Amino acid sequence: MPTPTVDAVRDALSRVQDPEIHRPITELGMVESVDVSDSGHVTVTILLTISGCPLKAKLTTDTTQAVQTVEGVTGVDVRLGVMNDEQRGALKDHLRGGAQEREIPFAKPGSLTRVYAVASGKGGVGKSSVTTNLAASLAKQGLRVAVVDADIYGFSVPRMMGVERKPTQVDDMILPPDSHDVKVISIGMFVPGNQPVVWRGPMLHRALQQFLADVFWGDLDILLLDLPPGTGDIAISVAQLIPNSEILVVTTPQQAAAEVAERAGAIALQTHQRVAGVIENMSWLELPDGSRQEIFGSGGGAAVAASLSRAIGAPVELLGQVPLDTNLREGADEGLPVVLRNPDSAAAVALRGIAAGLGSRSRGLAGRSLGLTPAGR
Repeated sequence: MPTPTVDAVRDALSRVQDPEIHRPITELGMVESVDVSDSGHVTVTILLTISGCPLKAKLTTDTTQAVQTVEGVTGVDVRLGVMNDEQRGALKDHLRGGAQEREIPFAKPGSLTRVYAVASGKGGVGKSSVTTNLAASLAKQGLRVAVVDADIYGFSVPRMMGVERKPTQVDDMILPPDSHDVKVISIGMFVPGNQPVVWRGPMLHRALQQFLADVFWGDLDILLLDLPPGTGDIAISVAQLIPNSEILVVTTPQQAAAEVAERAGAIALQTHQRVAGVIENMSWLELPDGSRQEIFGSGGGAAVAASLSRAIGAPVELLGQVPLDTNLREGADEGLPVVLRNPDSAAAVALRGIAAGLGSRSRGLAGRSLGLTPAGR
C-alpha cells in the first residue's frame, strides 16, 4: 500500500469544518502542520481559536475521521494547539473580509439577508414561540438562519431553542452557538443564573448593536429578531441599525390584543420599514370531535392586516393562523420546537406553512444599485 502524501491529507482536511464558524479548517488557518511517517501514520496539529474551545472534542473526531479516509493511512494522531494573537488577528480579518471597522453586515446596501423583526403590541401572545419555530422550520428547508433574542428584559429564546453552550469569544468577535441548525445569540447567555437585566435605553441600543456587529454570523439567508413587546427603544434601534428589516406582527384573535398589535405594525410608518405580514396565534382550540373552540374570539389577525393595509397604503397579508396546541408549549419547555418535535401537530403544520411562504421569498435586489450604465453613455 502506498504511503499517503501530505497533499492528500490536506485535501481530506479541507472537508473538515470548524463546528462554530462552519468553514473549512484549512481555509481558517487552523492546520498548523501535517506529518506523515513512512509507515503511514499521520500526525495533524490543529490550532484552536481559544484554549477553552467548547467543541474541541468534535473537531478532533471530525479530523480523525477525515484523515482515515485517505488511502494508505494506518493511524491518526490529532494534536491541539492554540492560535497566537497574530494568528487570531489574521482569522478575524479573513472572516470580516478585510474590514477593520466593526459594522453590521445586514445594513450594507449589498446585503441579501432578509431580516424579519418579530413584533407584538403586548406580551403573552406567543411571539417568541412563533420566532423559534419559524427559525427551526426555515432551517429545515435548508436555509441559513439565525435568531437574535432582542428581548433583553424578557429573554427566552435560549431555553426554547435548547441552547446549552455559551458563545465563544475570539478577542472582540463572538462566535454564536447553534441549535437545530440555527445560530442564536441572547443576553441570557451572558447573565449568570436567572438574574434580571436592569438597563436603560442607551445600554439596550448598545447591546443590540453588539449582537449585530460583533457576532460572526457568516452568510445568512434569514435573520429573525425576537423583539420585546411594544414600540419602545429596541424597536426604534432595529429600524436605525437595520433600515431594510421587515416587521412581522404577531397577535391573538381578541379585539383588545388586535388593537394593540396594530400599533406595533404602524411603527413602520415612522421608521419607513416594510410590514412583511401578520401572524395570528392561539386562534382556536381543536376539540376531539374535530370542532373548534375559539377561546379568544376570532378575526383579530385579519382585522390587524386590514387596518395596517389602510394605514400604510400597501397590502399587508395575514400569513397564517396558529391554533392552541399543548405540543407547542411542551416543545418550548424542552428546547425542541414543535415543528421538529411534533411536525404533524396542528400548530406545527400552521407554522411550517407560514415558514414556507417566508422562505420562498427571494433575497431581492429591489431598490439596490446594480452598477449598470445605460447604453449610449
